[in-house]
Amino acid sequence: MTKTLSIDTSSTDTHPEGNSRPVTSSQSDVHPGLAALLQRYRDAVFNKPVADFNQLAFDRASEYLCAHGGPLILDSGCGVGDSTRVIARNYPDHLVLGLDRSEDRLSRQRQPPLPDNAHLIRTDLVDFWRLAAAAEWKPEHHFLLYPNPYPKPQQLQRRFHGHPVFPHFVTLGGTIHCRSNWLIYLKELASALALYGVDSQITPVPNEPAMTPFEQKYRNSGQAVWQLLSAPPPDPGDAR
Repeated sequence: MTKTLSIDTSSTDTHPEGNSRPVTSSQSDVHPGLAALLQRYRDAVFNKPVADFNQLAFDRASEYLCAHGGPLILDSGCGVGDSTRVIARNYPDHLVLGLDRSEDRLSRQRQPPLPDNAHLIRTDLVDFWRLAAAAEWKPEHHFLLYPNPYPKPQQLQRRFHGHPVFPHFVTLGGTIHCRSNWLIYLKELASALALYGVDSQITPVPNEPAMTPFEQKYRNSGQAVWQLLSAPPPDPGDAR
């Protein structure tokens, strides 16, 4: 049975209190079963039917992309959309699509207003990523900020790099930006990307305004926060 890909970006406050507990796990490093799981998914065909509401969401996103006509950025698991606003302001010439499955989070009124080059879309990432990859979308940047780490070793397949949709995520390409307060999560992502020939680097999150309420909450709690930045794989034409 296919595991649900859960990216929990819920928050209740623009400036959360610092009461977040550190991630605890019996894992001390990258999950030993990750490589075999990734190979299995790489060689398999993921045939889960696409839900009608996800197809409609993708069709609406395609209309936004066609109307904009410029480069694309995806903010997957955007929650209340704070990160989408930041990204859209930083990349005013790009279309920025904030994707989240929670209607409640997306409907919350936030300030400042969403820039004109950004849209929030309710969708399930498993379906949306597959549709975007099949349509040969190539976002310049793909943000995945503070996904739920599912720290128990037996929960590996609930982490997005341990999910059957991961090959489609990699196919989308672009520079991947992922942040977490659990370093092992990012080390696993780096290992998973490396199996596809994608290099990445993990560093502490810069001392700049937080991109999400979760990030602010972790900082207020005195936790270290980390980011992974990827580099696209080499162009095969460069070797000619």
